[in-house]
Amino acid sequence: MTSVEPVSDEERLRRIASIADASLSDLHVAEVLDELLDRARELLNADTAVILLADGHTNELVATAAKGLEEEVRRSFRIRVGRGFAGRVAAGRQPVIIDNVTPADVVNPLLLDKQIRSLLGVPMISGGRLVGVMHVGTLTPRRFGAEDIHLLQLVADLAGQAAQARLQILDRQAALALQRSLLPSRLPSLAGLDLAARYIPGHDLGIGGDWYDVFELPTGWVGAVIGDVSGHGLPSAVVMGRIRSALRAYALISDDPADVLTALDRKIHHFEAGTLTTATYALVAPDRSTMHISSAGHLLPLLAAPGQPARLVQARVDRPLGVGQPKAPRHTTELSLPPGAALVFYTDGLVERRGELIDVGIDRLARAAEPGPAEDMCNRLMQTAADQDPIDDIALLIVRRAGE
Repeated sequence: MTSVEPVSDEERLRRIASIADASLSDLHVAEVLDELLDRARELLNADTAVILLADGHTNELVATAAKGLEEEVRRSFRIRVGRGFAGRVAAGRQPVIIDNVTPADVVNPLLLDKQIRSLLGVPMISGGRLVGVMHVGTLTPRRFGAEDIHLLQLVADLAGQAAQARLQILDRQAALALQRSLLPSRLPSLAGLDLAARYIPGHDLGIGGDWYDVFELPTGWVGAVIGDVSGHGLPSAVVMGRIRSALRAYALISDDPADVLTALDRKIHHFEAGTLTTATYALVAPDRSTMHISSAGHLLPLLAAPGQPARLVQARVDRPLGVGQPKAPRHTTELSLPPGAALVFYTDGLVERRGELIDVGIDRLARAAEPGPAEDMCNRLMQTAADQDPIDDIALLIVRRAGE
């Protein structure tokens, strides 16, 4: 049996300080995790040390860094939460000790091939969220005690903080990249129309599912859509991308906005179950004099016409996408679009404020929606958000009919 010398209070403090120094260094996160694994093996006189990070999409743990069991990382070993040794640690969020490893205790064959005799695993928690599991093992029998658990948990907490920070950065970067790839980098140049748009993320740690789109169909009609997928971060951005692409596809086979939203609703119910989405879809006629519009739970656009105060378009608002019965009828309204008039599409982040009825925000937006060049209108309307305190992402789309 491996003998472990008692650790003095002074030595324990020194080792704790060295771990903190490693986690707070300017090293890349992967290097920090490697350094922490080295420190864990040193502190606990262990032969192996492994970090498995949680994959929330699959409810699995993925081997991410290892010392003494590098093959586990090279094979990208995965284990479902609740299964095997690491899965038990994750499921219970409590330390687990195995004094004498047997095939009944583990599901990872590499642990048996390596002839690991004793294991200690602890959860990696950051901000109350399970980030992963860290475990150490010995090639000779070992009885891990309370002091061992304390030291490994300290290392795991630091590793969890480093990993969580990195995951948040990667999640935001991926969401931003996806959002930018899906939002039009440049609105199309269309005869008879003046277009402008803005998008501003409203959350420091994630991107929402707000989107807008403008496209010309083979018939000469122009589609304009704005929508909002519930939630924030990369998952919402991914769903938004799928919904946006599906709407474009359905727009090619139907010239009725209500039919397009009905097909989109069926798609969301089947493939994106549990997702709540609002959207307004409008088709502008080839001569730009009329438009057909249908709303799925989304705020109706404003119509700003020369010589008239801006007002909400008069159309029916049907239920959002992804809720209720997919076969429930939807409605399309035909409206006139006078020369020089502008349609102002927006998401709730532009008009919603804490402690204020949303109608107040819409009235504020309407007062600022004086018809004019689309870019000028965008700048003026975005100023209404800058003067307030937005609590959500903001998407704004102006579709103006050219003319006096």
